[in-house]
Amino acid sequence: MTWRNALAGALAPAGGLTRLLSRPLGQNLLTLVALGLMIIVIAAPLDLEQQMLFTAACMAAALLLRRRANRLAILAMIVMSVIASLRYMYWRVTSSLGFENLLDMLFGYGLVLAELYALLVLLLGYLQTAWPLQRRPYPLPRDTALWPTVDVYIPTYNEPLEIIKLTAFAAQAIDWPKDKLNVYVLDDGRREEFRDFCAEAGIGYIIRPDNFHAKAGNLNHALKLTHGDYIAIFDADHVPTRSFLQVGMGWFLRDPKLAMLQTPHFFFSPDPFEKNLDTFRSVPNEGELFYGLVQDGNDLWNATFFCGSCAIIKRGPLEEVGGIAVETVTEDAHTALKLNRLGYNTAYLALPQAAGLATESLSGHIGQRIRWARGMAQIFRTDNPLLGKGLKLGQRLCYLNAMLHFFYGLPRLVFLTAPLAYLFFGAQIFQAEALLILAYALPHILIASVTNSTIQGRFRHSFWNEVYEAVLAWYIMRPVLLAMVNPKLGKFNVTAKGGVIDKSYFDWKMARPYIVVLALNVLGVLAGLWKLGFDPEVSVATVLINLTWTFYNIVISAASVAVAAEARQIRAEPRVYAELPATLSLANGKTIVCRTNDFSQRGIGIALPEGAHVERGEQLLVSLFRDNEECVFPAVVMFSRDGVLGLNFLELNLEQQRELTRMTFSRADTWAATWGQGAVDTPLGALAEVSSIGWRGLRLLSRATFVELRTRLRIPSLHLRSTPRNP
Repeated sequence: MTWRNALAGALAPAGGLTRLLSRPLGQNLLTLVALGLMIIVIAAPLDLEQQMLFTAACMAAALLLRRRANRLAILAMIVMSVIASLRYMYWRVTSSLGFENLLDMLFGYGLVLAELYALLVLLLGYLQTAWPLQRRPYPLPRDTALWPTVDVYIPTYNEPLEIIKLTAFAAQAIDWPKDKLNVYVLDDGRREEFRDFCAEAGIGYIIRPDNFHAKAGNLNHALKLTHGDYIAIFDADHVPTRSFLQVGMGWFLRDPKLAMLQTPHFFFSPDPFEKNLDTFRSVPNEGELFYGLVQDGNDLWNATFFCGSCAIIKRGPLEEVGGIAVETVTEDAHTALKLNRLGYNTAYLALPQAAGLATESLSGHIGQRIRWARGMAQIFRTDNPLLGKGLKLGQRLCYLNAMLHFFYGLPRLVFLTAPLAYLFFGAQIFQAEALLILAYALPHILIASVTNSTIQGRFRHSFWNEVYEAVLAWYIMRPVLLAMVNPKLGKFNVTAKGGVIDKSYFDWKMARPYIVVLALNVLGVLAGLWKLGFDPEVSVATVLINLTWTFYNIVISAASVAVAAEARQIRAEPRVYAELPATLSLANGKTIVCRTNDFSQRGIGIALPEGAHVERGEQLLVSLFRDNEECVFPAVVMFSRDGVLGLNFLELNLEQQRELTRMTFSRADTWAATWGQGAVDTPLGALAEVSSIGWRGLRLLSRATFVELRTRLRIPSLHLRSTPRNP
């Protein structure tokens, strides 16, 4: 499906236009006319008053279209945003680059290059997200004899056994004919307790003599030893629902050329941003935009990325491309690229059918993103999607945007420091009047912000992208640049999951770059105020524009600092919030009908009905229900207050652990009911939210600095008192 087909569908009520668009000549004519009009609008010379009127008209139209927010309105907003952005960039390169000295040239061209990068990513992003395919499950044949055989792979290296147990039990519980479902734990750690567990649980256990090519090598080794028609892959911490295969497998039977189907990565624990900023389930996390919208948009262009887990792959095509790619550290995306190059289709189903653990610490999160960034740069360098055979234009551009995304490190740092060039050194990075800069820049910035908010509102709130990128910019910049020079540099690193953080602390090492950027911008504000007060030759409007930009950078960098304040996390198995029917059977024979508040592998939270009470320390039986099925688990009350119980399960045998997983984590509706259901973005509300977090970051930094200074000042005196005197 092309954009022209999509547009024709949107305009279906206009019958004559639809018939015209259905013909190649009409499509080409429409394209030429549209491009001609766009060029005229982009290049039209306007004076200051005319440009301000143009800005006001565009903003008014964008706000009116935002209220409709249907597909046709979104396409119109995208067109307006593209015109406003290209018009700004045309003016920028033709009218604002007359630099008079080396300093202006250095800072000015640096900013222009960063702006060109941002514009390219913006345009490619619109291509990806303008028309999400919104694929729905395709029904399987009623005759289960026609259903194919599936091998479930669970690769592991250093994850604890308790994490593997949960995933393995859930994989066994998948609703699929048992003679056509085989579950395998692929243990690159070669641990005896894993072997024993698999033998007891009836799960296949596969090891290999080496660890070559890390996860990719582990999967490829298993590929040689198993024989299922399809392979479902789950990371060690990703727990599938019972409906996983029934929801996703139908598309393979409908499309013989389909080689891979990906489902979202959903996390039932908060990532470091959500945990440290206390935004879990209230603000979409960093990955939700990709899985909620970008992948759905990629699906329109047949360019869905394989993401390493929560996916189904057809064995034949996978073997045809030589198995999982081993040339880069992002073996998953590279594998999808290889499949697409051979003419196979890839698909995305935007329905969470598995959930896992997010990274616990900021350092672990950054390490994971470094690997992703390095791997995408390696693919860009060694298997560039713009080059080579087998890909259509839409596929090439989708892959290109995914790889260019991780080059944001240097441009983001440029944007965070650009106004300092003028405030510190007087560098004129714009050779134009201040009001004229505003007249051209504002529609570019504001219309793009409103358009992206309308498109992404469920999965990304405004201004949060700047926070995510600011935190990661310094750390991914070097690996990306090195990978472009030498793609063989770097190795696959396993992201640690399932750990705990015993106490809260401020991660000075991770925060150091943000603190430097924050300090520079604070100094920039002081320099700007000095210019306003004591430099009569400066342009007040120019200083105010740069000060406004600097204040915004302070908000973003201060919010980045707040992320480095690691919050305590004492649960290795996070609780999942869910209201499920339950019954408590007490030792005295009394029965209490109630509901759950949350659950984990080790315990469950219960909301008692009014008037009911259970004493702390009492042993009881808790029953969980699914349809007409009941499963009973022994437990002890660890907490009892205000009608809320905290229960810990007593020692459960293997079958009880399996049933507990099936009744909780494996429920088909466990994750889908909450995904993408948070508050929709409002730009002003998001700005207030990020500003509040920035203020919090300043307070946390002040407190951490005070504690650090107090600790350092105490060390010498304590040392002197503890040192024995010489006789």
